[in-house]
Amino acid sequence: MCELYVKADPILYESRSRSLRIRGVVTTLRLENQFWDVLSEIAEADGMSTNQLITKLYEEVMDYRGEVVNFASFLRVSCMRYLSLGRPAVVAREAGRGGVVALAARHSASL
Repeated sequence: MCELYVKADPILYESRSRSLRIRGVVTTLRLENQFWDVLSEIAEADGMSTNQLITKLYEEVMDYRGEVVNFASFLRVSCMRYLSLGRPAVVAREAGRGGVVALAARHSASL
């Protein structure tokens, strides 16, 4: 069983930093490459750039919670939730249901 994990390509868990502007402030985020890949997949399904998706997620969590203590962790958890839904990007794209962000919001509302 452990081979599934230990044989993962090291590039997947190598960290990479990106700078982006959120609400007028330049911010640097450091995530593992696999999380950047998942965020890119979600963004593409919603017709956005990765930076646009991250900004949208930040704005939505701030509107909903009023704060976010660890935004990088929030993004990692968001990726995991996306994957646990069975990669809904394909479903959302094929069904034309407003993208992954809208689909995830509908799913969260039903819980």
